[in-house]
Amino acid sequence: MTKIAILSDLHGNLPALEAVLDDIDSRGIEEIYCLGDLVGKGPSSDLVVDLIRRRSRHTIRGNWDQFLPRPTDSETLLWHQRLLGEERLDYLRALPFSIEFRLSGRYVRLFHASPRSVFERVQPWDDYREKLSLFEASDLSVEPVAADIAGYGDIHNAYMQHMDGRLLFNAGSVGNPLDTTQASYVILEGDLGERKKTRFDLTFARIPYDIEQAVRQAEESGMPELAPYVRELRTARYRGLPD
Repeated sequence: MTKIAILSDLHGNLPALEAVLDDIDSRGIEEIYCLGDLVGKGPSSDLVVDLIRRRSRHTIRGNWDQFLPRPTDSETLLWHQRLLGEERLDYLRALPFSIEFRLSGRYVRLFHASPRSVFERVQPWDDYREKLSLFEASDLSVEPVAADIAGYGDIHNAYMQHMDGRLLFNAGSVGNPLDTTQASYVILEGDLGERKKTRFDLTFARIPYDIEQAVRQAEESGMPELAPYVRELRTARYRGLPD
């Protein structure tokens, strides 16, 4: 049985990522897959990228990883670009779109937001048919087959749902969770590469981390849009929403 830790939406939050990696190591998990959005929002995108490059066997791109390296007039994005430097930006530009493999007789497809786009946002409360479409292949998929297990990130809300005999899950967010103030990741366990149906397990892990350390790092960095970022870390709520 292979255990795979599935991470998403790190968003430059180094203390959260370090806490999650410590938990992964304590469980003896050697396979780490990352579903994108390594960068942006937080103050440590450079260090987060470097750490994921060392630890994650497969990493795909998220919406921030795709749009941040583009030419821009935004002072916020320019700040993050300067922090990352050109070599890391090239790494983000080269990230693949999806991770696909067989596990315990099931075809697994992992992507950032949808099998069609890193920008197509699907929430757990959205229409059933819209969520069901997340199992479909697209011209961006590795194989033109429907997935038995589909996993994604992007929305910063962890959940799982059985749909017409298939399994849909969202890994939540390591660095910017919006359901609780603890970092989130998923552990998928099964027989990697096996085409026959065998046992598989999916576990959600919620990891407390030093939020105030992350706040101090943000304050000391001189990052733009500090106040809304700090509010999100402390409350797990986006700006503009009532308390």
